[in-house]
Amino acid sequence: MADEQEELRLSLSTLSPAQPRKDRKRVGRGMGSGKGRYSGRGIKGQKSRAGSHKMRAGFEGGQMPLAMRIPKLRGNTSRDAMPVGPFRTYSQPVNIRDLVRFEAGEEVTPETLKAKGLIRSVRKDVKLLGIGELELALSVSVHQASASARAKVEAAGGTLTLLKEPKLKKKARKAKGAKPSAGEGSLEESGPGGSKAAAQSAAEAGIGPESKPESGR
Repeated sequence: MADEQEELRLSLSTLSPAQPRKDRKRVGRGMGSGKGRYSGRGIKGQKSRAGSHKMRAGFEGGQMPLAMRIPKLRGNTSRDAMPVGPFRTYSQPVNIRDLVRFEAGEEVTPETLKAKGLIRSVRKDVKLLGIGELELALSVSVHQASASARAKVEAAGGTLTLLKEPKLKKKARKAKGAKPSAGEGSLEESGPGGSKAAAQSAAEAGIGPESKPESGR
């Protein structure tokens, strides 16, 4: 027992880490080290050079990268191309259930939402969604709100103000060309023989060109 206690006695010579440590790889220290001569990089090539592992994201060795190979819609700032420029549509969602952190009668604005930790930035639009229930009367001022969220805020006795005017949907454009008149429509509906029948009836009534009297010589 005494011998075992002497072995377990803590001293500078018996200290060892709880997690065994692995020595770092030392390259270029001679052939006997196992990582000499080429230091594990092989012979020649791009990846054997200094700085070869600092390539930018998306670099594919010089070939056409994927981001340029895939097709894109027209226009770099069009509404349907990519969410860039003035057509960025991202908004920060906040649900009705998150407003329990406020006191009754308190104002809910992007600044107060950030102070409560509900959003990350006041520079991006905030949209109020209707998940959850609300029993407090709050005056909410956000950029966008769903119909269910507005109904729940007003049902609790609060008010909802939009900081950004909602975009109105554009009406469908009418087809080019004027509509056919009633006379033209009746002739078209009557079919190929309808025009002849109309001309014959007009001649009988003394209206058409056949009813003109012949000029005397």
